Amino acid sequence: MQTNRQTDRQTDRQRVVLGERFEQALLYAAQLHRQQRRKVTGVPYISHLLGVAALVIEDGGCEDSAISALLHDAVEDQGGLETLAVIRSQFGEQVADWVWACSASPRPMGQSWRSHKAAYLQQVRQAPAEVRRIILADKLHNGLSLLVNLSLAGSSIWDEFSGTQADIIWFYQACCKLFPETDWMAARLRAVRQALEDS
Repeated sequence: MQTNRQTDRQTDRQRVVLGERFEQALLYAAQLHRQQRRKVTGVPYISHLLGVAALVIEDGGCEDSAISALLHDAVEDQGGLETLAVIRSQFGEQVADWVWACSASPRPMGQSWRSHKAAYLQQVRQAPAEVRRIILADKLHNGLSLLVNLSLAGSSIWDEFSGTQADIIWFYQACCKLFPETDWMAARLRAVRQALEDS
C-alpha cells in the first residue's frame, strides 16, 4: 500500500512539464561547460549535469528545479556572478536563487578541505527543500561516478581530487546525515557511501 508521501511524489512526477525554457537551459549549460571534462574519465561535463537533472525530474522536481539542476555548477565553475546575472535574466529569480544556493563559495587560502566542506554542509542544512533535492541529486550522481571510476581505474583515482580518500568518505558520511532516510535518493546515497567505505 502506498503512503501519502509516495502518492504525492507520483503525482508530482506526472505533473512535470518541460518546455522551451528547459530546452534553452540545456543549450546554455552545454555551451557554458563545453570545454569542461569530468575527473578521471575525461568525459564531457554535460554528462554530470544531465545525470543530476534526470534524478531531479525522476523525483518529481518542477521545470525550475530541472533547469537549476542543469545549471547548478554554472556559477561555481563558469563565470561566477556574471553567469548568475545571465541566469537571472534568462531563467528568472527563482532559478537564479536556487543555483546560487547550490554554489559553494571559493575556498580561502589556508582553509583546509574539510573546513571548507563543513561550511558548505551548513549551507545545505539551511537551504530550501527544492535546493536540497538538487544537491542530493548532485551528491548521488557524483558518488555513483566515483564508484564507476574506482571500478575502471582503482585507487589511483584519489590522486585526481583535492581531498584525500579519507576526506571524501567523511564528506559522503556527513552528506548522508542531511537527508531523510525515507528519501529514495538518500537511500541510494547511503549505499554509495557504504561502497566507498568498503573500497
